[in-house]
Amino acid sequence: MVEVEWGKELCGRIVKEVSSVFIGNEEVVRKTLAAVLVNGNVLFEDHPGLGKTLLAKTFGKVLGLSYSRIQFTPDLLPADITGTKVWKPERGIFELVKGPIFTNVLLADEINRAPPKTQSALLEAMEERQVTIEGETIRLEEPFFVIATQNPIEYEGTYPLPEAQLDRFLLRLSTGYPKTLEDEVNILRARLEWGKDDPTEDIKPVVSKDTLIRMQREVEHGVFIHEEVLKYIAAIVREARKDERVEAGPSPRGALALLKLSKALAFMDGRDFVIPDDVKEIAVEALAHRMVIKAEYAFEGISGEKIVENALKKVPVPKEFKREEA
Repeated sequence: MVEVEWGKELCGRIVKEVSSVFIGNEEVVRKTLAAVLVNGNVLFEDHPGLGKTLLAKTFGKVLGLSYSRIQFTPDLLPADITGTKVWKPERGIFELVKGPIFTNVLLADEINRAPPKTQSALLEAMEERQVTIEGETIRLEEPFFVIATQNPIEYEGTYPLPEAQLDRFLLRLSTGYPKTLEDEVNILRARLEWGKDDPTEDIKPVVSKDTLIRMQREVEHGVFIHEEVLKYIAAIVREARKDERVEAGPSPRGALALLKLSKALAFMDGRDFVIPDDVKEIAVEALAHRMVIKAEYAFEGISGEKIVENALKKVPVPKEFKREEA
């Protein structure tokens, strides 16, 4: 049995603390935390200046984790990410010089500006939580997750992420512009109160690394998901996959992502079981980026988001989702 109140209280404090810096979009904070709770990688696709870097850095501080940032550029090499071995003549050995990937939270800024060979250096770390440097495989410290950003405009000089790499991201999110005039004003007011551009220097951790790992284990082992909800997830994925407008639909990895994230949302809401609303809340962000739309429909503005929303409307919602009473 998951410690529901303990988890709900901690998650509420984390969301509140992050939202005190990343202002005006608590929904994005909540969904990012859901990914963190299952050690998932997040891709932010949005315009510059909307707080993506600030959000990643704030999460690192609030969760008591180490944080590294890599600015992806066309001349970035794989060794610039993973590190390399350097000859030390005074010791007569090659010594490993670790790259910025050896951290807990890695911000890969403008990931689509680096060539495919460099992008692929992240694949092993994102999927296997390990890196291989000159034949030596090294495990990364837990927890480890990547928050990557890419700009949906200015495609000149960029290298679009291949489907294999997009599929490694548990979620694709968009921060978006401030929703209201009040949110916009609150951002400006907060900047005056901080007295500096980087408020993360003053943030105190809400949880420790060990506590976060314990929370992740509670989500994995303590949250129940009913057989009917499992069928619901599978049906949504299959409905999206068979849509005639889809060239390639979400893989079983997409269904697993939806499963994990639904359990995380239940934990955050103080429940030890998943309900259909958990699945519906996160389905678009978990599945839309895993699809290739046929060219003729893509030109008409059909997106993966619309396909998933259509699937959610078609698939019947299960009525059973709680644990059976003993």
